[in-house]
Amino acid sequence: MTEKDTLELMRRVRGIRLVANRLVDDRLAGGYRSSFRGQGLEFDEIRAYEPGDDVRAIDWNVTARTGYPQIKRFVEERQLTVVFLVDVSGSLSFGSGARTKAERAAELCCLLSLVSLRNRDDVGLVLFSDRVLKTLPPRKGRGAAMRIVREVLAAGGAAGGGTDLRGALEWFCAAQKRRAVVFLVSDFQAEGWEKALGAAARRHDVVCCAVSDPAERALPAAGPVELEDPETGETVWADLSSAAVRRAWAAGAAARDAALRSALRRSGADALFFGEDSDPVPELRAFFERRAARRGRRA
Repeated sequence: MTEKDTLELMRRVRGIRLVANRLVDDRLAGGYRSSFRGQGLEFDEIRAYEPGDDVRAIDWNVTARTGYPQIKRFVEERQLTVVFLVDVSGSLSFGSGARTKAERAAELCCLLSLVSLRNRDDVGLVLFSDRVLKTLPPRKGRGAAMRIVREVLAAGGAAGGGTDLRGALEWFCAAQKRRAVVFLVSDFQAEGWEKALGAAARRHDVVCCAVSDPAERALPAAGPVELEDPETGETVWADLSSAAVRRAWAAGAAARDAALRSALRRSGADALFFGEDSDPVPELRAFFERRAARRGRRA
């Protein structure tokens, strides 16, 4: 990377950080905190038994010493291990608007990293395309959060090649022994990953963040154009002035979207969908609220 490229990358990181800092408000941070479980319970205090307390919490050793019923109180351990598993294959370099899907992924990682930072969580990163490209072990602090954004932006789409989503998930499950919150950020333009995602969701708390671009759903009436697959390099000519061609493309995109949503539901993982034209903050807030409500029902 040249000095000019480095300066441009840092400018983009600063821009995303400034925007994300304004967007990460108390409501978003509070929703995040209430929607994810910690790793277990940690001791808080011993206090006198009160009517209505669970008798199973009585500490009989302390009770015997004091002569009065005493209970041990535990609280949920809040610190989480958060890992961003981010697709940086060739298809993420596509963008029909102001931003590519890779930039959208970086913005999303920045928002979630800053929210995690407020909770003092450890944040780590795995970048993959047709193989695992880079890993950052979970660390605390703003520096760790900003490095994640920098690495996603620097690699996004530049790696080229295809997407081995199954391989990345299998690698992660073998490498990450401790349960983690996993934000899997991808456009899911791959095949054969469903079983691996289900296995990952049974071991970890997996949230699939599917990024897309409006042009992947509806093509413009642009006349004859050459379309290139950014992962395989294959090209095809299409006459986009034809309404029938555009309708067929839209129907195929709708079918692929429905199949993806169905596969994600079956996996047991949570799912969020982000288009280039959508604001991620309302989506994240609503998602955290749904998860918090689900936790309350299960408690």
